[in-house]
Order: sequence, then C-alpha cells, then structure tokens
Amino acid sequence: MSSRGQVVIPFDVREQLGLKEGEKFVVVGGEDTVILKKVTMPSFKNFDKLLQKTQQFAKEKGITKADVEGAVKRARK
Repeated sequence: MSSRGQVVIPFDVREQLGLKEGEKFVVVGGEDTVILKKVTMPSFKNFDKLLQKTQQFAKEKGITKADVEGAVKRARK
C-alpha cells in the first residue's frame, strides 16, 4: 500500500474481472480483512415494464397525479 493508501490490483486479476481505469469500489474492512466491491449502475432493462405495472396499479386504485404530488410534499416536510 502506498503512503496515500493506494493499492495495486494485479493485471491478471483486473483482466479476469474486466476491471477498467476509473472503476468505482466500496471498501469494507474488519479485523484483518479488506473487501473491494465494484459499484455498478443498476440495469434499466425492465424499467419500462415496471413503469407500466406501476401506472396500471395506480389506475386500478384510483391514484391521481395530485395524490402523488401531495404524498411527496408531505414526505418532504
């Protein structure tokens, strides 16, 4: 480990895991163990389906745009 706390991940490990420059990690430590977990953006692959289901649920329950806006305002207080 460098004086700035930097750690080198060996090339073969980076290659095996497909790590690239600029990757972000969460670092967790305890006792004599350090774990690096790569942070990834969630997939939006099924977002459209989720949005459609949510809209259908709101329609079935009679939830209006005004209801949602009011709930957001109350939650932000």
